[in-house]
Amino acid sequence: MIYEMRTYDLKPHTVPEAEARFAEAYELRKKHSLLAAFWHTEIGPLNQIVHIWPYKDMAERTKIRGAAVKDGTWPPKIKDFIVSMRSDIFTPLSMSPELKPGNVGPYFEMRTYTLANGGELPKLHALWERGIPDRIKLSPLCAAWISEVGALNKFVHIWPYKSVDERNRIRDEAKAKEIWPPSLLAKKHNMPSYQMIAQENKFLMPSKFSPIQ
Repeated sequence: MIYEMRTYDLKPHTVPEAEARFAEAYELRKKHSLLAAFWHTEIGPLNQIVHIWPYKDMAERTKIRGAAVKDGTWPPKIKDFIVSMRSDIFTPLSMSPELKPGNVGPYFEMRTYTLANGGELPKLHALWERGIPDRIKLSPLCAAWISEVGALNKFVHIWPYKSVDERNRIRDEAKAKEIWPPSLLAKKHNMPSYQMIAQENKFLMPSKFSPIQ
């Protein structure tokens, strides 16, 4: 499975109308394939929407998008609101759950790490496989993906929380119990740590029509 993450930066004050138009178009688009998630930023870069589409592979993505455009159901009429657009294709790592509909948020923290190079991924993978079983006892993981097409060496992980306060409490608890973050595990278990050249995070909130809330 692959996940296409499309990130649009919008003009100020246009997010509500863009979401409304997207929701209207999606009612027709969903006959071709279903969304995994639709979010807007709450903390971090403002006026940004993020929509995620699951596909079996790139061939299925091309086929479905072509059919949706051909029958006139897509894209939504939001081009006048868009400042910039980008699309990235991600593949899930072994510990990543399938991104399924459910009520697990409504705050979703998306953390994006740029690895120094492709050779860092095996180190990351080993540390995450070591630590995730204990970490998800405190709160669930939505996604752990590595970029395949688009920006290279991008590792994205998404965590749902009931509030920002809950997020802070759980992160503090994980650190106190020495089960997270992976940098702590590397020292604790004498494992090689992975090198990053950039880190970002943002908090996202789901739209009313997002399958995951």
